[in-house]
Amino acid sequence: MSEFPFADPFFGLSWLDAIIRIVIVVLVMTLVVVYLTYGERKVVARFQMRLGPTRTGPIGLLQGFADAIKLLIKEDVRPRNADRWVFEFAPYLTFIPVFLVLVALPFAQDWGVRNLALGMFFVFAVLGLNIVGVLMAGLGSGNKYALLGGVRAAAQMISYEIPLVVALLAVAMVAGTLDLNAIVGMQDSRPFILIQPLAFVIFFTAMLSELHRAPFDIPVAESEIVGGYFVEYSGIRWSMFQLAEYASLWAFSIFGSAIFLGGWAFPFGEDWGWGWQLVLTLIKSLIMIMLIFWVRATLPRLRMDQLMSFCWKALIEVSFALLLVNGLFLYYDWPEPILAAVNWVGAILFLGGIYLRAARKPSTKNLVGSYKHAEVPNP
Repeated sequence: MSEFPFADPFFGLSWLDAIIRIVIVVLVMTLVVVYLTYGERKVVARFQMRLGPTRTGPIGLLQGFADAIKLLIKEDVRPRNADRWVFEFAPYLTFIPVFLVLVALPFAQDWGVRNLALGMFFVFAVLGLNIVGVLMAGLGSGNKYALLGGVRAAAQMISYEIPLVVALLAVAMVAGTLDLNAIVGMQDSRPFILIQPLAFVIFFTAMLSELHRAPFDIPVAESEIVGGYFVEYSGIRWSMFQLAEYASLWAFSIFGSAIFLGGWAFPFGEDWGWGWQLVLTLIKSLIMIMLIFWVRATLPRLRMDQLMSFCWKALIEVSFALLLVNGLFLYYDWPEPILAAVNWVGAILFLGGIYLRAARKPSTKNLVGSYKHAEVPNP
């Protein structure tokens, strides 16, 4: 297997090596975000029988750059009643946690910005910081709608972070480590999604909520509370929220593919070298991104009460049950195929229950009863 060309520190200097790697990741991230916005508009347009961007550049490929230039030169407005420092620093505190997540992600074997022994724990810790920026944006705007959007977003993120972390801990129990590179390396013969499908379903669902993607996008939806916690932002500060959103989408896709789809290791990643590893990382992250776009174009938006009830009355209970089942199997050292079979049954029952609940027609009994004795005015 050929060694990755950037596996060793640049020029033998650790501090310079860290700076160069961070700059590379930021440049790649910026380019990825530009084309993720373009890709989403094209993909969703196809689902809705539209064309999407076609004018700027060949088949609209330069539309993302045109939007970026427009946002950079657009006037930056701050409301008169806004808290200046809270309002201006909020976009940075939503973007920096996403950037810190990228630091720990393995793009190929022994290469990322840094390989952390507790990489999964680091991602858990960093993800929670994003809530601070969201609340600052809502509170500092001096707008009751922005404040309501910030409170809703924070409540949603705190709630869905619980099943997200528990599902990842279930995988960490099976792997026996929190090192992301080690977890990926254990999947050289089979990805963990085959033995932990229920954990993947929980992770993917909670990920959609953490990213504020449909059907969990009510805190930032234009039809709900006029656009959410960043409704008062414009220009470059608004673009930072968008950058954080799509950078989070990319980071979560790489993270999820590393945990569940084998990352750079499956198939033949350790045998065919670093070039094939980068291809595997790219393809699997694109698969995750396409699933997210597909869900957005397919499912309707949930109401706030439905969104919170689904988390606290279904997702959290199932995630803790999964943690208990994994603990029992590991304690008694039962065979892995049995653990996989139990997880597949649980995933099928969970998805089937969601489908049956969504397909059930709402009852009109109470609605009719409430108007049974209502007075009808004469025409």
